[in-house]
Amino acid sequence: MFDPDINLLDRVISLRSAVIARSTGGSISDDFSYEETRRYFLTIPHIKNKLPNYILKYDSLDYFWQFIKHEYSTYAERRNFIWESFSPLIAFLEAQNNNPSDESITSAIEKFDATSVQNTWQKALDRRITDPEAAITSARALLESTCKHILDEKGIEYDNNMDLPKLWFLCAKELNLSPDQHSEVAFKAILGGCQTIVNNLGTLRNLVGDAHGKGKKAIKPKARHAELAVNLAGSMAAFLVSTWKEQTNSD
Repeated sequence: MFDPDINLLDRVISLRSAVIARSTGGSISDDFSYEETRRYFLTIPHIKNKLPNYILKYDSLDYFWQFIKHEYSTYAERRNFIWESFSPLIAFLEAQNNNPSDESITSAIEKFDATSVQNTWQKALDRRITDPEAAITSARALLESTCKHILDEKGIEYDNNMDLPKLWFLCAKELNLSPDQHSEVAFKAILGGCQTIVNNLGTLRNLVGDAHGKGKKAIKPKARHAELAVNLAGSMAAFLVSTWKEQTNSD
């Protein structure tokens, strides 16, 4: 059993250390299980996609040893290879640790059995710093996909060309999240604010996303703009998914 107090980054570093130890004649703690750790990471889509290829391929350290001993002859070469192969995943998790909300949103979205939604969310996360325009486009696509999947699950027809505000409105109605379905002032205000955020995310994507050609005076979004858009879209998607799951489980 994993210690729940050990976060993903620490677990990845432990995995890297074990692989290095096996490659360089070092010792591995009796408390560490390569097989169990590997299986655990394979169940987490946004981690599995960033694992080194040899972790995906070899289900034991003995099999990995047969690979690495022929690939690199010196300990130094093996260490450098392993450090470099783990760098993208570790950098990603370090960035995740700076954005605590990402983990809770990811957890909510992963409970929604829709691979396309999960992949779109991951693209939005990955592009926030390196490609803000693409991240903003992915943020809108995340909400569109989430709305469509929920409507599909409920058997509600919609036009595939329907824009994001209309999709949100239709989905919100089905989930009893439309402001006019509530009498409490605070709820009406919050749900109305959600609709406003969704409308503005659609507008932002048209202005600065990468889905359309741009002129000379086009606005160039920065990473902080993309982070705001992605976090807002993620929160809205997680809210829809959590509401849908709660209603489905209570039926």
